[in-house]
Parts: sequence; C-alpha cells; structure tokens
Amino acid sequence: MITGAHDLWRPSSGCDDDCLPAAGEVPTVPVARRVLRLVAATGMLVAGVGLVLLLPVLPTRERQAAVRGWARATTRAFGVRLVIRGRLPRRRALLVANHVSWLDILAVLAVAPTRMVAKREIRSWPVVGLLAAAAGTVFVDRSRPRALPTSVGRVAETLRAGRSVAVFPEGTTWCAGDGTADCRPGGGFRPAMFQAAIDAGSPVVPLRLTYRCEAIGSTTTATAFLGADTLLRSVARVVAARDIVVTVTIAAALHPARAADRRLLARAAESAVHLLPAGGVARTRLRPVPTVTPAVAVPTPVSGRNLDLAA
Repeated sequence: MITGAHDLWRPSSGCDDDCLPAAGEVPTVPVARRVLRLVAATGMLVAGVGLVLLLPVLPTRERQAAVRGWARATTRAFGVRLVIRGRLPRRRALLVANHVSWLDILAVLAVAPTRMVAKREIRSWPVVGLLAAAAGTVFVDRSRPRALPTSVGRVAETLRAGRSVAVFPEGTTWCAGDGTADCRPGGGFRPAMFQAAIDAGSPVVPLRLTYRCEAIGSTTTATAFLGADTLLRSVARVVAARDIVVTVTIAAALHPARAADRRLLARAAESAVHLLPAGGVARTRLRPVPTVTPAVAVPTPVSGRNLDLAA
C-alpha cells in the first residue's frame, strides 16, 4: 500500500512530551548564564557564515581543522561539553550514528569535519541551512522516494572522491532515554545509504552519541529534539541545562565485501551503536548474502541494484 511505503520512507519515533525531563529533574543555570550562552551561540553561528566564505581557499588540512574547531566552539557556546572516545580511521568512510538532537550535527562535525546527509527542510533553517549547503551537504527530499537512488549515488561519488560522509540512518530523532526502547524508530537503521559505502569500497564507522547530565550523574533527554518540539523550545531547554556532556564513542570500522548486502551491513552497524559495549566492535569484513527482492521497488538503478522505499 502507498501509505505503508510512505511510512517506511519517513520513519517516526514513539516519543512524546512524556519522554522529556519533568520540571526540576535537570538542574538549570541562572537566567543570566542562559542569555550569555545564547549570545555566544549566535555569535558562533554568525562566525560560521564567515567561515563558509573562507573554506574554499583553505588547503584540505586547514579546512578540516577550521570546521572541527568551529563545531567544538559552537557546541561549547550552547553549554555542552564534548567527550570523544576512540579514534577514526585515516581513510575516508561512511560515518553512521544514532539521532537524538540537532546537537548531533555539531558533535559529529567536531569529531570529523565531513559532509552530511540531511533532510531537505534543513536547507531553509536560518544560518544553519546556509552553512549546511556551503559545506556540501547531501539534502534528501523525503517527499520524493524515487529520488533516493540519486542521493545514494551522490554519497558514493563523494566517498570515491576521498571525502567522508555522515548520515543518521534511523531517519528521525528520538529521546534515547534509559528504558525507552519502544521509542526507537521502527525498522532500525535504513539500509539505503549503506549501499553507497559498498559501491565506493568504503568502510563504515558506527558512532554512538549519548547525552549525560553530570549534575545528576545520569543520561538525560533534555537535549532530545522530538517530533512535537520546536527548534526554539529545544534550544531553550539546552541552554538552560547545567553540566550537559555529549559523548561520541567511535566503534571499530566495518569493512563490507564488494558484493555485501546493505541490509546486513546496516544491522551490523546498528548493533555496534546500540547493543555492544562502549569499547566498540571488532574489525569485521562482511561476506555477501543473498539479496531479497523488495516488494516495492524504485526503478532507477544505482550501481546495478534497485533501492526500495525502505532501502
């Protein structure tokens, strides 16, 4: 049915306002500190516009360092401290992470200055949309499922050109709170973009993003950007919270074989993000498995394979 296909292409989480912390659950900073954080964050976003103009003339190493430094400073301006565990491989890779918040983008860029895959709507966000477009973001139009193979092809081309790409294959944000497995988007990691890594012969590096409030000594959903949230409301909640830490845990790379199945690769990456210990997963080379013919197929081929709506 068309409705079912649409739901597969545009996943949703089971989160609602009950997933957010109750009033007083997360310690807050004084109003003056919140204002200072907003001013600092706004300043960093404006500085980002200048950075966009500067990036094209910078050598690759300096360009990556500039983006990384900007992302780290902007994260800190919002009052969030960054912790990185593990190391990225030196070669270009497809980075895949769970998706909790708009802060995820800053956290990933702070670890690896990379091109992102994002929904088309972000292009219209003030300042952020301009920065994303200038950084070479691959925008995906979720209202046009038949454009999916073209997006996958662009990611594969970027990987072949020696640039890393980051994607959030859950397809939507969710609270990621303790004991909230039912809130996870149905269907798990969407496999489509994993095909780009297979076609380009690139490793896949899983990233686990967790948000913790050090003031209470536990994980928190204060940073979650849920479907019913507005960006303004979410930003206000973040700048008000005290001692928020985002930890990016880098698992060991997955090395798919040339004829590997994207669904198997997606499941392996999802396990590395959600199920395995923080130390990561062992270096793995995935062997090809038979590909199941999809019930609903998109006719446009990518490297000889069709991508279905839930691809």
